[in-house]
Amino acid sequence: MRWWDIEPVLELEHELFPEDAWSAGMFWSELAHARGPRATRRYVVAEDPATGRLVGYAGLAAAGDLADVQTIAAARDQWGTGLGARLLTELLRAATAFECAEVLLEVRVDNTRAQKLYERFGFEPIGFRRGYYQPGNVDALVMRLTDPAQAPTGAPETSETPETPETSENTESSESNG
Repeated sequence: MRWWDIEPVLELEHELFPEDAWSAGMFWSELAHARGPRATRRYVVAEDPATGRLVGYAGLAAAGDLADVQTIAAARDQWGTGLGARLLTELLRAATAFECAEVLLEVRVDNTRAQKLYERFGFEPIGFRRGYYQPGNVDALVMRLTDPAQAPTGAPETSETPETPETSENTESSESNG
């Protein structure tokens, strides 16, 4: 993800998370920590290769030997295509590159679709954060994956494979954040 991705990411963010969408400032802050020799973040986007439309994004923060999935999102028309699994795979590769022994994440207790994805990758529930998602006061399920380098890749969400969105990493070149 690069600075020019923030506007389309925000559009998708507000569509998918209307009550608790991140602000532009939050994304700018995360990207400020995603470059250089002391980078502690990895953010990626996914674009539809046919249209160039941004259809997904994901981000990870690392501190010591612990990583945290900050955000992961796929456009509704991409649900069931395996995009979420590809985004999560990229984050786990980043956690491995950061030499993290564990990866944590929070997921809404009412988001069973995402919970099933994380379980396929070996994440296990370890607790709750009451009222974590505001302003809706929705609880978060906290999940943990030990040894992300050994995580399964997670089977695609369905066997259908329409044109697969391409992901690009947080690099100088702009490929097709996800």
